[in-house]
Amino acid sequence: MMIQKKDALWWKTATIYQIYPKSFCDSGAQGSGDIKGIISKLDYLKTLGIEAIWLTPVYESPMIDNGYDISDYYAINPEFGTMEDFERLLSEAHQRGIRIIMDIVVNHTSTAHAWFQSALGDKTSPYRDYYIWKDPVNGGTPTNWQSKFGGNAWEMDEATSQYYLHLFAKEQADLNWENPQVRDEVKKVISYWAEKGVDGFRLDVINLISKQQDFLNDEIGDGRRFYTDGPRVHEYLQEISEAVFQKYGSVTVGEMSSTTLEHCQQYSSTDNKELSMVFNFHHLKVDYTNGDKWTKAPFDFVQLKSIFNHWQTGLNGKGWGALFWCNHDQPRVVSRLGDDKQYRVESAKMLAASLHMMQGTPYIYQGEEIGMTNPHYTDISQYQDVESTNMYDIMVSQQGVEHLDMMAILAQKSRDNSRAPMQWNSEPYAGFSQTQPWLDVANNYPEINAEQALEHKDSVFYFYKSLIELRKQVPVITDGSYQDLLPEHSSIFAYVRENEGQTLLCINNYYGEETECVLPERFEMMKAKSLLSNYQVSESLVTSHHQVLRPYETRILLIED
Repeated sequence: MMIQKKDALWWKTATIYQIYPKSFCDSGAQGSGDIKGIISKLDYLKTLGIEAIWLTPVYESPMIDNGYDISDYYAINPEFGTMEDFERLLSEAHQRGIRIIMDIVVNHTSTAHAWFQSALGDKTSPYRDYYIWKDPVNGGTPTNWQSKFGGNAWEMDEATSQYYLHLFAKEQADLNWENPQVRDEVKKVISYWAEKGVDGFRLDVINLISKQQDFLNDEIGDGRRFYTDGPRVHEYLQEISEAVFQKYGSVTVGEMSSTTLEHCQQYSSTDNKELSMVFNFHHLKVDYTNGDKWTKAPFDFVQLKSIFNHWQTGLNGKGWGALFWCNHDQPRVVSRLGDDKQYRVESAKMLAASLHMMQGTPYIYQGEEIGMTNPHYTDISQYQDVESTNMYDIMVSQQGVEHLDMMAILAQKSRDNSRAPMQWNSEPYAGFSQTQPWLDVANNYPEINAEQALEHKDSVFYFYKSLIELRKQVPVITDGSYQDLLPEHSSIFAYVRENEGQTLLCINNYYGEETECVLPERFEMMKAKSLLSNYQVSESLVTSHHQVLRPYETRILLIED
């Protein structure tokens, strides 16, 4: 099934699968995943039914931030393979009807990039103005802005006595988008990959590219209000879209850090002047205590529903969102919001259903489709993520947090929770590699792996496959309005989608106890068809406004006029 280029809006009924190459599949014995490993699993992904792969960065990189620190936009990192391998991946995926969406990082480059190396120590370099440089203020940093990875966001260039801005690691220098030459370079880079046949682009932290130019201290925060959804960000995206995205028919998804609904309505507007769709992360901060990620806390269920309602109703008819629970920066959802032990299968299915029946394009992160859990590491040496190790040092050494308390926080919040190797089978190292992987495999791989999931028709894998098929078969999932039926219920998430004679009812118990709820009376005695459930239910039934749901039960019902 070769890719057909005609359907410009294919992504509205599609489901996209995210691959973090370093942790997906090692084709040999290097202990780290590669492009050939991805190619070897394309038939598995075709069986799942996904229509596109989002591939996190495979460019040349020192891997300080696992590829999000790009040192050469035009080269493949030898750790992952060769350009020939990448071109074969494109060809093999397209032959199976699977598109490729590449991750692109244009808010910053690696400090090992040739542009930055030329700029470093030389104010006269033609690349100096590709980055953001400021003189010291009162003998110190230009502002008090904080890096997302901890510490101040400015680093000194001793040779010129100026600081450069890095909103992430000090090895990730922010690009100066005020410079039109930088924007031209970005157009060239994206065009290069589009010319190769890449079908779309995921743009990393793209709403941070425009900074307020007065560079003031932030007396009430960490500086993000001066660069998030900045003053020229929409102008810049429209410029790139007109020059590149629209020319090549590229699907685009923007990762939006700390954004707002109003901005996302514009980023993903139906006129397609900027991006196809947006990622936002507000729903994944419901277990942050007072907005602080680095705490161990239960999630706020009522707040979760309120956030979904805000974005579902706010984007409907105005923009388009990406639906996701997991990615390379987020813990495994079955460990985070479900029960990864007694009710692992039930809660994994329920969480999937409650998300996939909303409006937007669902993203599945590798291993999510088999119900992979957090690895539950017990030693700090098992963590490799720069953000996690930095925060451990800051909180234990500087803030006095106890070692065991910090380990519990990392077990819940670390980005390495999702980066543990994909569990393919019960062989050593979970079939991921023939040797010790770069990051430890979770101990539960003999019970939780893709091979076992494929052998059992009631597995999490086949439930995800059914959800993917439903999105293509039931139009109301794509086009319907959204209403939260029980916004204040402490255990049940029930919403209705309605459009042109179709009503879809999705009822979910988010907890491990049997729970009752009362739906609006209009659902009394309505004939419905059960589309999917994680427990045995009658395929054809008459609904009642009084519902009793078993632990982590989900029910998807279709009512047609």
